[in-house]
Amino acid sequence: MRENKTDRRHFLRNSSMLLAASAIRPYLSFAGTDTKRVALIGTGWYGKSDLFRLMQVAPVNIVGLCDVDAHQLKQAAEMVNARKQQKSLQTFGDYRNMLKETKPDIVLIGTPDHWHALQAIDAIKSGANVYLQKPISRDVMEGEAILAAARKYNRTVQVGTQRRSTPHLVEAKQKIVDAGLLGKVHHVEMCCYYHMRSNAIPPLQPVPDFFDYEMWTGPAPLRPYDGLPHRGWWRAFMEYGNGIMGDMCIHMFDAVRWMLGLGWPKTVFSNGGVYTYKTGKSNIADTQTAVFAYDDLDCVWQHRTWGTPVDPDYPWAYKIYGEKGTLCCDVWKYDFIPNGDGKKLHGDLLWEKEKYPEDLKEPDIELHVASATRRHMLNFIEAIDKGIKPVADIEQGHISTASCIIANLSMQLKRPLSYDPVKRIIINDEEATKLLMRDYRSPWQHPLPDNV
Repeated sequence: MRENKTDRRHFLRNSSMLLAASAIRPYLSFAGTDTKRVALIGTGWYGKSDLFRLMQVAPVNIVGLCDVDAHQLKQAAEMVNARKQQKSLQTFGDYRNMLKETKPDIVLIGTPDHWHALQAIDAIKSGANVYLQKPISRDVMEGEAILAAARKYNRTVQVGTQRRSTPHLVEAKQKIVDAGLLGKVHHVEMCCYYHMRSNAIPPLQPVPDFFDYEMWTGPAPLRPYDGLPHRGWWRAFMEYGNGIMGDMCIHMFDAVRWMLGLGWPKTVFSNGGVYTYKTGKSNIADTQTAVFAYDDLDCVWQHRTWGTPVDPDYPWAYKIYGEKGTLCCDVWKYDFIPNGDGKKLHGDLLWEKEKYPEDLKEPDIELHVASATRRHMLNFIEAIDKGIKPVADIEQGHISTASCIIANLSMQLKRPLSYDPVKRIIINDEEATKLLMRDYRSPWQHPLPDNV
């Protein structure tokens, strides 16, 4: 019997659609089978945002909120109870007490970067699964220690690199990258041209009585107090974070690695510094370029907190250049431009304003990111319940974080660096290897991967 080509085309098309739907389905529907006890460390802007997205998609009981700012903590508790009254909710100024007293199943960590390692490891040891904001660590050995703890205690750790759960980027990966429309890829460009580096010079002032500055600083150097560090002031300092590399590059580099199936780069080289804004207190680079080198492939990052973007349509983005075409991606959209006469493809972000109208009333929400974070949370819950690795497993978060930290070290040392994740050294570079672990302020002790 002769095959009906029309029927076959319909079958292939429908099969492809079902395959794509099955790949995305876990992000859309899996909400867990039991109510999880949840605690949040760091009740600022993004900590609350992550918590509210989780509350929207899974059965949870919020048992603890922790913050060193009593005013911020009180407001967060009121906002949580306004969403849904929590009978067991307690508030704490010290996360260690919260872990002991509430015994959560899940801990969300939304604190500044310099606290991530200690809080994540302590939460893992307490028996909790962890949703950890990026970058996962301030130095490379912290990341190794979190990874070692997660594996030793068999806990699920999802990193807040939610580009891996962004609907239109999932679509772009399936329809373009996985489908082979790019062909061989030999070059990637990533960038951020947002004017996001603070150039402020706030005066020194007394620490307010509602803010525990000593505990906020924790293992980091204690800077003279010059105002509440919330909502970004702390990001102006390498004492607490990894600059724009650790804040913005990690998102795009992680997304590129996910799309292309890349692991550790063979070498990392970076150059930059404070070129333009020299008068403010900030000590993070306002200009930086980094090359993450793989076999026959360079992933190049550039950020400037001044001037105009190279492509105004993609000011914070990545572009993957293949033999058959180019894929441009950011948090809003994607565009595929084929070489020659092929078909251009375009995709936009998924808004869910009608499905989640409460989003429209939430202060400071990144509305365009909400759908991605909800799917990231669903994937996290599924990984916990099924005993599988989440899409942004701690190992992937560590690779992306550490690569960005090594880029900063390369900029500091002015030479290329190659990291050996088995030996945990910079190959043939004793000076750089010593910088993989920073000093902790007493009495805090730096975690070690072989002793968690």
